[in-house]
Amino acid sequence: MSAGRGPSGAARRAIRTTLCACGAFYVCLYGLDRPVAATYALFAVVSMAALSRIPGTGDQRAAVLVRTMPVVWLLLTAGTFLAVRTWTAVAGMLVIGFAIAFVAAAGPRAAGTAPGLQLLYILPCFPPYAPDTLGQRLGGATFGLILLVLAEKFILPEPRGTTYRELAAGAAGTAARFAAELGRPPYTLPAAEVETARKTGESLRPLHVEEAERPAGPGLRDRALAHTGLGARTLLGRLVTLPPPPPGQPPHRTGQQLLETVGRSAAETGALLAGTGRATAEADALRRLREEVREAAARETQPLTEVPGRRRAALLEVADAAVAFATAAELAVRGRRAPLPPGTDSGRFWYAGRRAPRLWWHRLAAHAGPRSVHFQNAVRISLALAAARTLAGVESLPHGFWAMLAVLSLTRTTVSQTKATVRQALAGTLLGALLAAAVLALVGGHTTVYAVILPLVMLVAFTVGPVRGVGWAQGMFTLVVSFVFAQLAPVTWRLAGVRLMDVIIGSMVGVVFGLLAWPRGAQAELHRAVALLLAREAETVEATTAAVVAGRRDTDPDDRALQLALSLAESAYAQRQSEPRAPVAGAPDWQAAMITGHHVLWGSRRLLARAGPDLGPGNGERLSGRADGVAARMRGAAQRAATIPSADGSHVAGAGADADADVEPTAGAGGGPAQVPEVVAPSEFFAAQTWLDSLTLDVERVLAPYSAPDQAAADSTAAAVPRPPRSA
Repeated sequence: MSAGRGPSGAARRAIRTTLCACGAFYVCLYGLDRPVAATYALFAVVSMAALSRIPGTGDQRAAVLVRTMPVVWLLLTAGTFLAVRTWTAVAGMLVIGFAIAFVAAAGPRAAGTAPGLQLLYILPCFPPYAPDTLGQRLGGATFGLILLVLAEKFILPEPRGTTYRELAAGAAGTAARFAAELGRPPYTLPAAEVETARKTGESLRPLHVEEAERPAGPGLRDRALAHTGLGARTLLGRLVTLPPPPPGQPPHRTGQQLLETVGRSAAETGALLAGTGRATAEADALRRLREEVREAAARETQPLTEVPGRRRAALLEVADAAVAFATAAELAVRGRRAPLPPGTDSGRFWYAGRRAPRLWWHRLAAHAGPRSVHFQNAVRISLALAAARTLAGVESLPHGFWAMLAVLSLTRTTVSQTKATVRQALAGTLLGALLAAAVLALVGGHTTVYAVILPLVMLVAFTVGPVRGVGWAQGMFTLVVSFVFAQLAPVTWRLAGVRLMDVIIGSMVGVVFGLLAWPRGAQAELHRAVALLLAREAETVEATTAAVVAGRRDTDPDDRALQLALSLAESAYAQRQSEPRAPVAGAPDWQAAMITGHHVLWGSRRLLARAGPDLGPGNGERLSGRADGVAARMRGAAQRAATIPSADGSHVAGAGADADADVEPTAGAGGGPAQVPEVVAPSEFFAAQTWLDSLTLDVERVLAPYSAPDQAAADSTAAAVPRPPRSA
């Protein structure tokens, strides 16, 4: 069982949480006689270790906690002073609650810390208004978090899994081996190697990577590492579909040289990613050779025939993918110290050399709108928390922060999921409250008894809760908080009833706002976002082909609409993985649609930067017809993606979903030549045609689930295991 997951991971986390929470609580309460500091020390540990779900190993979580500590101090200070009036606390909850939730757009680690940070604002924003205790609050929370950092680093450490860099390095080695094999007769890859390429590419899908290792953050290295994975998958795909030379003819010497340099560059990039090499000479040589081949093609006066024209265009696609892979890998390894080589598409690697604040702003600004699932989640949770804080203040609920804690821990991104969670939570809380009331009635004011049994109860709560579900978690946590507050002040069995009442109120608030604010979660947004992405891809294909046909060069195209659609689709897809759903038919391969978007974006920029003279009426019409067929296929996929399937699997395909009658066949999976009419055309024609061929294969992958024998099973398999959200 992998580290950090399953019962063993829950047990390790529970041991660390119990040792730190109880240790900090007892030192502050019984050693220093500071009940306020004790309360904040315990809840700081519980919030960041139990309520938060920071992915990664102990060292990785400890680093996140250290970086988060100044934010904790700021939230405790703000909550302390905003508690002066109910309306100020509610206003603070709206603004601060939204900001904390919205920062989840920055990736899994930011999303994982958000619930704990919300609790650390909620706790001080309740009466009594006591700014004079701010020092105790800050001191207690800091003490608890320092203990937690030390525990994460040194108590029951977890081994780190395979990193994304290591996966990309392995893919580089595979690409180098493929390049060498394609340089030997029969100049194609066997079926076994094609399957290897598929499996290697699948291993680089973020969904199949441990959450802590996914390159999902807004920083330069994370963005570059994500592009490295995409570049590796693209390179493998281009090598698999590389057409062989004309039958009976040896490969052209320049093409062979290009392929050999691709192999050496891929091997060098793999060594760079693996940390066993630092050189980039082969990547630089590949860049120079690629430009030489392009310039030689531009100087040719005679047009090319079909087979050699397609092969040279495909070889240049391979070289471009290898160059992009090498560039992204160098940025991922060296960060801002890695300069962009001359001639690199600055639009593709726009983030190179940018500082972290600007990259964070770019990520958050891209999601600042109602079509972003991160924006929707932030609105939902901030409104629900503000409503719960209003009820707690107006009705003077005792221990009203428990109601807000219920909102925070039980509200989900879909109303159906929230309702199911609330039912389990209420049942667990009721049983826990009954047991807590019995213990409180029997033990009374003997605080020593509570001090003795609290660690055991806490250990069980944080071990069983994550494994057995929210009902067990809420029931056991009811016992924990009852025994904690019994040590802070005299209590009676009625405390358990207060806990139950607050959880009921918080649960109802969560259900109401789950129903009012985007009740279907990411499902509807994912269908809408991918449909829009595919439509934008079709528009870009048509516009780019028209520019190539007319010979219009554009070194700085305006493709912001496609980039925004791609970002929103990726975030919606990431959240959808965290939402349970029944396996139904009628969903495309979501990630294939996003990879297609990257291929459209990169290919469009490359073709527009190299566009030459117009292609003439014959070749222009032929290429335009090909592009119209690909665009029609994309729009058909968009119509299908826009239709949300019902639970029984019914799905109404939009008109044009099968509009592929004029799509020419392309190279097969094994790299065989396409069966197309013989044409004679300049190199720009074959470059564009090869791009369109690769996009045709991409769209086929998008629509593959519709042709699967068991569509429901295919959809279920593609969905895989639910995970917390990532950002684009």
